[in-house]
Amino acid sequence: MNRRLLVPIALVASLTVAGLAGCQAAVTAPASSSAASGSTTTAVLPVDSNPIVNASTVAGLTIVSAAAEDNVDPVTNAAIDDRLQVTVRNDTTSELTSFEVYYVMTDVTTGQSEAYYQALPGFTLAAGATGTLSFDGESGPGHFPENTFSLYRSSKNQVDFTIEVSAAGVQVANATATKGSGEGDAAD
Repeated sequence: MNRRLLVPIALVASLTVAGLAGCQAAVTAPASSSAASGSTTTAVLPVDSNPIVNASTVAGLTIVSAAAEDNVDPVTNAAIDDRLQVTVRNDTTSELTSFEVYYVMTDVTTGQSEAYYQALPGFTLAAGATGTLSFDGESGPGHFPENTFSLYRSSKNQVDFTIEVSAAGVQVANATATKGSGEGDAAD
């Protein structure tokens, strides 16, 4: 075979293989941890149904407030950016653990809805204590990830929330919240 013909063919073949190898991307599953400072799960995706299984009829978990706009920092009382924020109280004499949250957001104009579920590893509530769950993607105690492409962030219509918070050994607590019409995330 002609050597001048083989060199260009070999060059094209090696460049093709190198190009294909360079196009490969490593795919990894999102990481999560159960640190007391909140979850570090990076992907929050809609769910088809509520996975919370809690048949307890024992009172003890109360949702004090739920907000999706005009939020206030629970420590400083200063205005903060909009987020789903749920303040819960333990009305029992024991620590509450194994928290989970399920919420459905519905665009009241289009009727479109999305549901989300998160286990809240590391979040506990001492007897008589109050704590705030912030779904904002920030780090620190009580902060958990959110889907930044959700109806809450993308719809300019009013979005209503129904919220369910569960903890081991006590009855599920429920609340509602509303984001009024306008931009998805307006700074206060």
